Amino acid sequence: MTKIVFITGSMRKNSFNRQLANEIAGMIGSRADVSFLDYGDIPWMNQDIEFPAPSSISRVRSILQEADGIWICSPEYNGTIPGVLKNLLDWVSRSLDPNDPAGLSAVAGKKVTISGAGGRAKTGSVRSHLADLLTFMRMEVIGKDGTGIAVGAVGWKTDVLSLDKEQKAELNAQVDTFLKVISEK
Repeated sequence: MTKIVFITGSMRKNSFNRQLANEIAGMIGSRADVSFLDYGDIPWMNQDIEFPAPSSISRVRSILQEADGIWICSPEYNGTIPGVLKNLLDWVSRSLDPNDPAGLSAVAGKKVTISGAGGRAKTGSVRSHLADLLTFMRMEVIGKDGTGIAVGAVGWKTDVLSLDKEQKAELNAQVDTFLKVISEK
């Protein structure tokens, strides 16, 4: 079965983007095996500890290597990529071969798509930055900068992400496209 790994750009357990990832996973349903990457234990990227890789990095790399697709749901921190997510991406972008810095990484060639929930700008800046970075990392970005969701006023007060009919339709279209591309291996 097709495997999709979700990565959220926030460590907060009930973040809007974790809620968004859960909504998308529900839309995928039984069409793929969905999991969520837990990466809160990885160290800050540091070439002094790159080889041999820390066990938490080896674990994360293995999970991502086994995935058919990766879906990133991220908030926007100060107009760009949250530090925890950037740190993860820095680690997984690195060559797996200590003798070949330009060698393949755990995510080279992987299909990836992007969504984000945030303010009125719908995380447009972070989604654009991620699309550029992921392309640089030699990943295949599906759907350009993906789908952005503006959290409504009620959501900010209740800490609950509520999607309207139009947002659900946009996300369902992204799900269908991503699953189709993944299945065309």
